[in-house]
Amino acid sequence: MTERVLTGITTTGTPHLGNYVGAIRPAIASSLLEDKESFLFLADLHALIKCSEPEKIQTSTREIAATWLALGLDVNKSVFYRQSDVPEISELCWVLNCMAAKGLMNRAHAYKAAVAANIEEGQDADFGVTMGLYSYPVLMAADILMFGAHKVPVGKDQIQHVEMARDIAQRFNHHFGEVFVLPEAVVDDNVAVLQGLDGRKMSKSYGNTIPLFLPPKKMQKSINKIKTNLLEPEEPKDPDTSTVFQIWQAFASAEQTLEMRKAFTDGIAWGEAKKQLGVLIESHIAPAREKYETLMANPSEIEAALQAGAEKARLHSRALLADVKHAIGIRPLV
Repeated sequence: MTERVLTGITTTGTPHLGNYVGAIRPAIASSLLEDKESFLFLADLHALIKCSEPEKIQTSTREIAATWLALGLDVNKSVFYRQSDVPEISELCWVLNCMAAKGLMNRAHAYKAAVAANIEEGQDADFGVTMGLYSYPVLMAADILMFGAHKVPVGKDQIQHVEMARDIAQRFNHHFGEVFVLPEAVVDDNVAVLQGLDGRKMSKSYGNTIPLFLPPKKMQKSINKIKTNLLEPEEPKDPDTSTVFQIWQAFASAEQTLEMRKAFTDGIAWGEAKKQLGVLIESHIAPAREKYETLMANPSEIEAALQAGAEKARLHSRALLADVKHAIGIRPLV
């Protein structure tokens, strides 16, 4: 049986090294496998929850789409689309809202975190909480269930959302018959979660990212900003507590990793380690940078790819939504 895999990325920032290692690289590799059917989308409706700057969302959409295409995503072997170009997703979201228990939504991590922060600051518990934030898991459920995804690769912080999608699907199926495939979250422990410039998880929200397609000199400048300790050259350094080594490991071969581990033990200078890291990353990124820059200069080419992907996606979404409507009684009278 062909396994259907779905991956989305929110259009609220510029793709960075963490996105590449943690999501883009493994998703593209998976999309090339014969026994996998990949659905990959730009979650621009989700972006509205976090961002109210129209230009930023459009720019991010362009950058992210160009990144995936430049890095080798084969749109003939996958379905690559923009979430908002598939209106059936929004329609399904409303149907699922009518099935989702409020108590389930109350337990969503993002909502609970917002409430906790408000209470800590002496505000009303729901101060600043929009319905977009509150019902985010329902839209994510619509994304997943619309395309009958069997597997949804996620980070550990997103497992709950896939489980909520499964709960909502089970409730719907119980009431109206077996319409939805029950999805499973997949967390690949072999995929690195990169540390950022300050040693925390590389994340747009922390402002500690290294953009993926920086020019070589700017890339090296960013790498040079990675936080390190005060150990001098020739003093042994612990690779297992080093952000520089952790990023190195995500790009290096097994042999290169062993060589750098020995260099740390031998006391490699931080400046030299960062210089070598810059060269290594450049060897991975340089082949795709020219294509990325060409795509960024020709947005019509990106748009054409997204529109073609949307048409492929809608072949599935129209059929699924028709089944949903028939199941719930929204159907012709004759």
